[in-house]
Amino acid sequence: MTSFVGDSTGLIDFAQRSLAVAAASIAFNPIFWNTAARQEYHNKLLTKLFGGNSRLACYGLAVAIFSLGIFRDFLYERALRAQPSHPLLQTSLSKLIAYALIAGGNVLVLSSMWALGITGTYLGDYFGILMDKMVTGFPFNITNAPMYYGSTMSFLGTAILFGKPAGILLTAEVLAVYLIALRFEDPFTGAIYAKREEERKKTGKKEL
Repeated sequence: MTSFVGDSTGLIDFAQRSLAVAAASIAFNPIFWNTAARQEYHNKLLTKLFGGNSRLACYGLAVAIFSLGIFRDFLYERALRAQPSHPLLQTSLSKLIAYALIAGGNVLVLSSMWALGITGTYLGDYFGILMDKMVTGFPFNITNAPMYYGSTMSFLGTAILFGKPAGILLTAEVLAVYLIALRFEDPFTGAIYAKREEERKKTGKKEL
């Protein structure tokens, strides 16, 4: 019977530099987009860089975030290829679970992007580009953060597909940084929309 203790090389090869690089990239991305978005909200930094066009600035940030995500995924896959595999993650059942996680994760990510649009997905509210109303349909009727949980599912599915315990460790980091990001993003975004509603009420009173 196979035991989940690994062989003489261990479950995870921490000596591989690619593992640390992938971990750093995973941590960096949400720090970057939250820092950039808050700078925009408070100082209009990106809007100024784009000649006063806030929508174009939002598109610019979207390209940066998307590109960083692609690069992070590349580093993650490269790190997995340099890590030891484990037999328990290389069974037929494991493969089925991996494909299901990747498929489910992609459904959550893509459907949320479809529901929110580009500006809704890529922090448009920090640029003053607010949605008319909160999206409550699929996939937001399943979870309040479908992109984050969907991405986490895809990371885990990829780790299992490659049969790499190191990928499970990195997936745990992905989930941790997303949960930390949500603790900052949700209250801040809520405050932005609460401020708009307050301004609408004031405007309505003036019209009366």
